[in-house]
Amino acid sequence: MNIVFDHAIDVANEELGLAMTSLKAEVNYGDAYHSYGKLCRMLETGIAGVFGPSSRHTALHLMSICDAMDIPHIYSYMSENSEGFNLHPHPADLSKALYSLITAFEWSRFIFLYESAEYLSILNELNSLFGMNGPIVTVLRYDMQLNGNYKPVLRRVRKSKDNRIVVVGSTDTVPEFLNQAQQVGIINEDYSYIIGNLDFHSFDLEEYKYSEANITSFRMFSSEKMVVKELMEKMGYTSAQDDFRNGSCPITVEMALTYDAVQLFAETLKNLPFKPVSQNCSQRTESVRDDGSSFKNYMRTLRLKDRLLTGPIYFEGNVRKGYHLDVIELQPSGIVKVGTWSEERDFRPERLAATNSQFDNIDNSLANKTFIILLSVPNKPYASLVESYKQLEGNSQYEGYGVDLIMELADKLGFNFTFKNGGNDYGSYNKTSNESTGMLREIMHGHADLAVTDLTITSERQEAIEFSIAILFLKPQKAQPELFTFMDPFSEEVWWFLGLSFLGVSLSFFILGRLSPSEWDNPYPCIEEPEELENQFTIGNSIWFTTGALLQQGSEIGPKALSTRTVASFWWFFTLIVVSSYTANLAAFLTIEKPQSLINSVDDLADNKDGVVYGAKRTGSTRNFFLNSEDERYIKMNKFMTEHPEYLTETNQEGVDRVKVSTQYAFLMESTSIEYNTKRECNLKKIGDALDEKGYGIAMRKNWPHRDKLNNALLQLQEQGVLEKMKNKWWNEVGSGICATKEEAPEATALAMDNLEGVFFVLLVGSCCALLYGAVSWVLFIVKKARHFKVPFKEAFLEEFRFLIDFNNYVRVLKSSDSIYSRSRQSSMSVGSIGQ
Repeated sequence: MNIVFDHAIDVANEELGLAMTSLKAEVNYGDAYHSYGKLCRMLETGIAGVFGPSSRHTALHLMSICDAMDIPHIYSYMSENSEGFNLHPHPADLSKALYSLITAFEWSRFIFLYESAEYLSILNELNSLFGMNGPIVTVLRYDMQLNGNYKPVLRRVRKSKDNRIVVVGSTDTVPEFLNQAQQVGIINEDYSYIIGNLDFHSFDLEEYKYSEANITSFRMFSSEKMVVKELMEKMGYTSAQDDFRNGSCPITVEMALTYDAVQLFAETLKNLPFKPVSQNCSQRTESVRDDGSSFKNYMRTLRLKDRLLTGPIYFEGNVRKGYHLDVIELQPSGIVKVGTWSEERDFRPERLAATNSQFDNIDNSLANKTFIILLSVPNKPYASLVESYKQLEGNSQYEGYGVDLIMELADKLGFNFTFKNGGNDYGSYNKTSNESTGMLREIMHGHADLAVTDLTITSERQEAIEFSIAILFLKPQKAQPELFTFMDPFSEEVWWFLGLSFLGVSLSFFILGRLSPSEWDNPYPCIEEPEELENQFTIGNSIWFTTGALLQQGSEIGPKALSTRTVASFWWFFTLIVVSSYTANLAAFLTIEKPQSLINSVDDLADNKDGVVYGAKRTGSTRNFFLNSEDERYIKMNKFMTEHPEYLTETNQEGVDRVKVSTQYAFLMESTSIEYNTKRECNLKKIGDALDEKGYGIAMRKNWPHRDKLNNALLQLQEQGVLEKMKNKWWNEVGSGICATKEEAPEATALAMDNLEGVFFVLLVGSCCALLYGAVSWVLFIVKKARHFKVPFKEAFLEEFRFLIDFNNYVRVLKSSDSIYSRSRQSSMSVGSIGQ
């Protein structure tokens, strides 16, 4: 929404020569108090209008403030509220659109499913439009339990005898409604839906495309409009993205209406200058703008047509008018426009009739003409022989996508046909000798009229089905376990830091053990005044204590001083997190198979990585692609295939069979054929992205007189979703379902420092604090001891420091003639008693 708002302002400034800027504030959804404070601070800076927020409750609260201040407030959701500026179609107008559609469909009874009470106004208006003789309507609230579980109501719908349903609800709930309706089993060929939500085009509808349910809805704009495409590019979407093909669009109605509202506001600002002034929420009477009402009234008198997403804008009172709605239908090919609705003309169907048309135009009719159609048999799924115990002859012996396509065209245009097996040689054309081979020769010499197979066409041909070249290879095989597999859960960086932490903590124990008086113990507890003390934290014991804690085994050594106990506590916390993370990730590495593929892209194939060789069909478009390519990689691959003709095959099926029996052979073929084979051969997989995009189509003689009629019929079949249904039949239904369609398990990844840097930081801070405390305690101990024995602090410090750095000595002699304390009158006092 930020991107849409900023882009709308930029467009308005550029087109109208204005200098509008935006002031934005994020507020908690539904928090009216928080929003009130934000709006008041904005008003103090001086603003000309307020857009949003998305929350209806909050927007109503802010609307009253803006109305009191005479500031235009613009919002973009369905509402009957007369205050503010709302470009969303009024509920009464949506009722008229639904009424027009229900009347055109001749529904005598239907179920009206609504989300909440605010949608009942649509039902009330519908009832008034139908009058006393309207259809029988069953009214149900689908969000009855207010918990997102619509299935109890949907089960009632399934048990009902009514199978025509009108659904009105918000953009937040309707997608989940469709999902649960499919789970309950009421999205199929027996049910018809009208979705009264203008964001239907932005939903993820992929799983409902092939349900055969009749799902109709409305939209305010088409993704084909240039201004919509520009906005999508600003939002980071490209026209090539698969997610938003076939009529769908990520731009919601709220975004589109906000964009249009900015254009309306800018047009008003151009004609009626409106200088922002500072206003105070606590002084509403004194802060009301003198020209605010004039600005708002002028805004309602405008009629705007240019630079808009949702069509012309004008107001009748407070209700937005001027727009028209596209009536859209979900088909296997995606969202298809089947009509339009406007308040002036009601519903006007624009659907292409899926009826026979052989007698529509008598002069150009192909009725009673007979064509010879060439097929490549066997070449699944395009054409193959029917498996039957009966002896089949003629056209009945063939089946496949190409066969069904010709039957559809014949049904539409009225011609007769005879199938003929043209073999596997599709043929090529030699410009120099003007000679052709294979199927092309048969057509050019008049022995056949059409060829239907996976035959590449030139860019001049008018066909709309896209295919591409890709790589077929064996699925990645499970890798052999390595010797040091147990190290996989952590990255190399983490192992290094773990080792350094281990050594650093061990060294901390060693140093703090020597610094802390409490760590020097009497080796003979029975002697009250020992002559020497021992320290348990030798370098070996320090490492042993750290190792025991890391391996969760403990040790017989117990820290006594506060500093050593602090380091121990932080080390125990550190090992708890690290060991838990290691154990969890190790389980993932041991349970999730890590497949290993020899090649992952066309570059690996071109370099013959790990000895993988490759080939293609000896003749045909795939081989010609490499022969004519100017890409260095493909030139290299063409050279390899030319030098090794033994890797080329006569048919695609031969190449597929070779891939199945070899672990070091890849086959290059059309991506649609690969898609067909991978759904039936569970050990095969497509590698990498498509190498080339090509068109496929029906071959015919140049300047064939019936070409235009055939192309028009193909376009109609595409618009009606027939081509998509046939593809779904032969690719996803017939002979499919052998391979389990389960989601691939996510690959286990080693934990890196980004995942564990926090616990390392805690350990570092804790160790540093303990070292600092130990050093300060050590100095204070020396000061206390020097005062007790009445010796200079400097000499006492030097003696203690020399002993501290004597790392080979872990025993301290208390009564030594060399000690500065031996000359003291209280030299018999033990160090332990001083440190108490």
